[in-house]
This record gives sequence, structure tokens and C-alpha cells, in this order.
Amino acid sequence: MTTILGLFFIFFARIADVSIGTLRILLLVRGMRLKAAMIGFCEVCIYMIALSIVLGGGQLSMLELVFYAGGFAAGNYIGSMLEEKLLSGYALVEVIAESSPLIAERVESLREAGYGTTVLQGEGKYGKRMILKIVCERKKINIVLDMVKGLGFIYISDVKSVTGGFFANKGK
Repeated sequence: MTTILGLFFIFFARIADVSIGTLRILLLVRGMRLKAAMIGFCEVCIYMIALSIVLGGGQLSMLELVFYAGGFAAGNYIGSMLEEKLLSGYALVEVIAESSPLIAERVESLREAGYGTTVLQGEGKYGKRMILKIVCERKKINIVLDMVKGLGFIYISDVKSVTGGFFANKGK
């Protein structure tokens, strides 16, 4: 029969592994696959220890635990890589920057490189701003980020689908 201490351990272990699992999923969504894999390793270790207490009275070898958790972590890493390779997707890179000749130069460079770039006028706390909106394939985010580095505030969001517009490989 399980002791009250064992029951509390199981209860709090499940809170820990489910909470860590939520964090792991968020990291995967953000493309941080190595961190997600490491957190997944810890997550499944906690889960397996709690499960071994529930089902087997705590009988679990360290080697089995490491291999099971390692497989789970590697599966997260590889699954994230497969998702990136197999599922085409788009991202919206937005840049909010002070209006300057450098902005115009970078916009022209983006367009010449085949990235449709929309420029909007905005106003921030300290005056007029230019807002660049660049929709690109997710796998090309780093290229776009290199091109807009140092311009201002940059954020990236996922795009569920696109239609129309200009894309280098689609044409107009």
C-alpha cells in the first residue's frame, strides 16, 4: 500500500511533469528544439519515476530511465526538424524603425532579394516610424533577419496561410 508521502510525491511529480511539458511545447513552437529536447528529458524522467511508483513499487533501473528519457528527448528534436522540413509555412517579420535613408536602402535590398515588403507610416512615443511588413517562408527567417538587423524593433509571428501578393518563387 502506498504511503501518504508517496501519494503526495506522485501528485506533485505529475504537476511538475505536466508543467514542464507545457514549457517544452512552447519551446518547440518557437523553434528552440535543443532546449525543448533537454526539458523533455527531465519531463519524462519525472513521469517515469512517478509511474514506476504507481505501477511497480518504484522498480526502475537508471539505465532504462536514461534510455527511455533519451528516446523521448531525441524524438522531440527529430520531430521538430521533420516539421520544419516537411511542413511549409510562412512567418511575418515586422520591423518598427525610425525613418531614415538606411530604411529605404534595406527595403530596396529586401525587394531585390525577392521578399515582398510593405512599408507603412506609423507614430511611436518619440515620433514618426516606418513599419516594414515582410512575409517569408519560415525557413528563410534568418536571411530576412540578417537583412533588417539593427534597424529597430523586430518581431516575428506565424502566418497561418497566404494568398496573393508577391513571392519570389511564386511570381505575382
